[in-house]
Amino acid sequence: MHPVMKKSLGKPAWPPLLHRVVHTVRSRNLFLRGQHLLVAVSGGPDSMALLSLLDCLRPSWSLKLTAVHCNYGLRGSESDHDQEFVKARCRERKIPLHVRRFQLHDGPRYSSLQAVARDLRYRAFNEIAEECGAERIAVGHTADDQAETVLLWVLRGSGLTGLSGMPAFRDDKVIRPLYEARRREILTYLRKAGISFREDSSNAKPLYLRNRIRQEIIPILNRLVPSSTDALCRLADICREDDRYLEQQAAALSSSTVKWESAGGWVIDRGILLDLPSALQRRIIRGLLRQNHTQHRSSGLRTIDRVIRLASKRGDVSSLDVARGRIIVGRDEVRFIAQQTQVISPDRQGHVIPPERLTVPGTLVWPSTGQRLQIQRVARDQVPAPLGKHRIIVDADRVSQPLLVRSWSPGDRFHPYGMNGHSKKLQDFFTDLKIPVAARSRIPVVAAPKGIVWIVGYRQDQRWMPTATTERCLVLTVDGLSLREGTD
Repeated sequence: MHPVMKKSLGKPAWPPLLHRVVHTVRSRNLFLRGQHLLVAVSGGPDSMALLSLLDCLRPSWSLKLTAVHCNYGLRGSESDHDQEFVKARCRERKIPLHVRRFQLHDGPRYSSLQAVARDLRYRAFNEIAEECGAERIAVGHTADDQAETVLLWVLRGSGLTGLSGMPAFRDDKVIRPLYEARRREILTYLRKAGISFREDSSNAKPLYLRNRIRQEIIPILNRLVPSSTDALCRLADICREDDRYLEQQAAALSSSTVKWESAGGWVIDRGILLDLPSALQRRIIRGLLRQNHTQHRSSGLRTIDRVIRLASKRGDVSSLDVARGRIIVGRDEVRFIAQQTQVISPDRQGHVIPPERLTVPGTLVWPSTGQRLQIQRVARDQVPAPLGKHRIIVDADRVSQPLLVRSWSPGDRFHPYGMNGHSKKLQDFFTDLKIPVAARSRIPVVAAPKGIVWIVGYRQDQRWMPTATTERCLVLTVDGLSLREGTD
């Protein structure tokens, strides 16, 4: 008999928390009897409670359980002790365990460390679920986590989607059985059941905004309104329903107004888009961009509003680099061209030069100039010399992939090395160098999804340069003269 169950009149009695979890599972249809669940176990109180509760249900619900633990190595020996703790607990319960180790470094970067860890974590969860045949991935988020998430999005000025917080069931696979459980209930359950857990020391650091919300803001709200956590969770559920309705309206409009092209490209009539209410404009653009993202992640409000502002402006054709491709705003339409088929008109005379993907390691010849570009990945201490306008290095872990070699396009901006982080229009950069307009379209530009990396043979972008914490570099080399050298 499971240690948390006690006999009552000859039958095992369920603890209150288990009743709550079963109610959540049934009311929200999180999983069915006989299914295989992959359980994310960090070793903290929430995940240990989740593992224990699902283990309680395993016999009567005919569940198959597999556990997964991620070790990021950010807390040194503490992280390793967490891993060993989880291994021991899974061994006691006879639950198979998969361990994934990642190399993350707590230092300056353009993506937050937490966001990077989250991406790695969920990618690993999905891979392992597919390998072992699990139908659901169970994570240990609680009602308190939901309240913190909603407040976090409030402080970021989010709309309905952010205020919806975390759903109990996401992507037809990720489930949150503790969705309606409070943290104090979990701690009571663990204490009464005699279940040990690990404390993550980083949760006490005020470095992260979520920690400050948990430690400073939530206690004040609970003193003012004891039911504030429940109210924030209820707000999330209401916003999610409203958000779902608006998403359905936007999807219906998209299906009737958007024309899909090969390899993920799409076109929408500019006039129809601008006639819609701004709420639907944003949702349509966000939904279209999300479908082109490899992880179906939404673009930020700033990017979406930039697309709409471009579409609203009168005048010449304009363009904007976005994740996985480029937006081209023409006279009558807004077009998205996916990276793998991206064709850019770099000048007003209509000369078209298709981009080429630069694989790592790899070599390509840019046909307009005959220059040969090479790229390789090396350790920081193995970077070849000399560096200069014909060879640059970038931080391999910061620059986004894939890299494309393409022509410049009106609207291109970059952050030239030596300008202290200030950006500059590529058109102005060429003008300063007195490069003829007719020659500019022939100059190769190396670009990542998040921006330009190198104006080949001229200047690299400062954003991706190595820092003191860089361990791996990409070395990009060009052989052959730049246009300026060849015409001087």
